[in-house]
Amino acid sequence: MISFLKKMFGGSEGGEPEAKSGGEAAGSENYRDCTIVATPMRADSQWRLAGRITKQIDGETVERAFIRADLFASKDEAASFSLSKGRQIIDQNPALFAPGSNENV
Repeated sequence: MISFLKKMFGGSEGGEPEAKSGGEAAGSENYRDCTIVATPMRADSQWRLAGRITKQIDGETVERAFIRADLFASKDEAASFSLSKGRQIIDQNPALFAPGSNENV
């Protein structure tokens, strides 16, 4: 039962989702003073859309992680859509890196 829940919610051996533990980068791009890193997560035979957005603020790197329910047949496809979703998150959230904002979006 626990292994089923781990699979369902993206748990890894350490009990945290891959994106939180710095999943393997599958691509990155700079967009509006931010860096978007695609980190697709394995979900059985498919790949889940995931990534992180980083920005330098006062000499410090601030990061926001995102994981979505979208699944893709290939890692490359998931990475491409992760970069696209990262751009959308930046465009739709002007306060993404405001003080006190949540580290996960």
